[in-house]
Amino acid sequence: MAHCNTIFHQMLKLIPRHVLGKLETEHGTGRKARTFTRWSQLVHLISMQLTARVSLRDGISSLKARIKSLYHLGVKPVARSTFSDANNGRPAGFFAAVFAHMYQRCLAHAPRHKFKFKNKLYSLDATTVSLCLSLFPWASFRRTKAGVKLHTLLDHDGYLPAFVSITPAREHEIKKARALNLPKGSIVVEDLGYTDYAWYGQLTAQKIFFVTRQKRNARYRVLEGRPVNTALGLVSDETIQLTGAKARECPKPLRRIVYQDPETSKVYVFLTNHFRLVAKTIADIYKERWQIEIFFRWIKQNLKIKAFIGNSENAVMSQIYAALIVYLLLCYTKFLCNLSVTLQNFMRVLQLNLFRTCSLQELFNPPGQMPDNMNVNNQLTMSWPIRTEMVLAL
Repeated sequence: MAHCNTIFHQMLKLIPRHVLGKLETEHGTGRKARTFTRWSQLVHLISMQLTARVSLRDGISSLKARIKSLYHLGVKPVARSTFSDANNGRPAGFFAAVFAHMYQRCLAHAPRHKFKFKNKLYSLDATTVSLCLSLFPWASFRRTKAGVKLHTLLDHDGYLPAFVSITPAREHEIKKARALNLPKGSIVVEDLGYTDYAWYGQLTAQKIFFVTRQKRNARYRVLEGRPVNTALGLVSDETIQLTGAKARECPKPLRRIVYQDPETSKVYVFLTNHFRLVAKTIADIYKERWQIEIFFRWIKQNLKIKAFIGNSENAVMSQIYAALIVYLLLCYTKFLCNLSVTLQNFMRVLQLNLFRTCSLQELFNPPGQMPDNMNVNNQLTMSWPIRTEMVLAL
């Protein structure tokens, strides 16, 4: 039988060590870098996510119990105070850079979005993670509440987070939207919270397409109407010119599409600067925006981004970026193995077998074959997860 490293080791090998060394030089390490490197810090944070540890003491104790399985990774036992100081003091920009690099590696193996057009498709939104005001006073945004906001750009190729910026919850979404550097010809979908005529004009000038909803009180003038197929739920398809006080910030004509959902009978009014796609495709593109809501729900339910092991802004950001790196590692591994299981089931299998020494192909045997984890005494060591009634499919 061929020798195999642990499942945990096989996943960590997807992160290039030479790239980490370069990023470590760029972002600094601080003192005690020789005894507790950036690599060790990242391994500890990833381990806490995959083993579902919610406290600093619990996470370190769990990894110490497995230290014999980690010696070949260059990871040594660390004091709780050293780990805490590293999370509080070492810049979280290092983990943001690792996240950006892993997105590019993962994207090379991701399946394309479901539409026929070749344009890149993104969804833009933000979600708030609530915090305790007395423990996180730097994140206050109401009199009795605190929180951080994850400004996220979701790539529909593989449903991967292409960009995530973490700010205190009081910062408005449109500030981050204006600073985005989107590729020419791409399509970005956003909800009513991103209504900003100046930004619409900026995207149009950069030849970037947007699909959004129009506010009820928006003022406009109809320039041209086009016939629609009412059997598909389409009500109207018009070329309009925005009017009103801020209309000069978006001088180019836009396209207004009214669509009634056949299932719910709810009427939606879409606004876009894309005139070549058929009206039903525009409606389907906005419907696809729901994938970013699924992404937010998935990371909140399956990753540890609600209970934090440090109270400083840097520690919170480091933990969130580490959780997003774990998400990309899961997607990357799933793409490489070409598995059809849901991401949630995939993660559960890995969690149950994280320190098992076998290949990923051995771990995921096709249904109908005797699992490799069935020994001669017919004792099952739980390589396959118990089926659950509710699974979030990505």
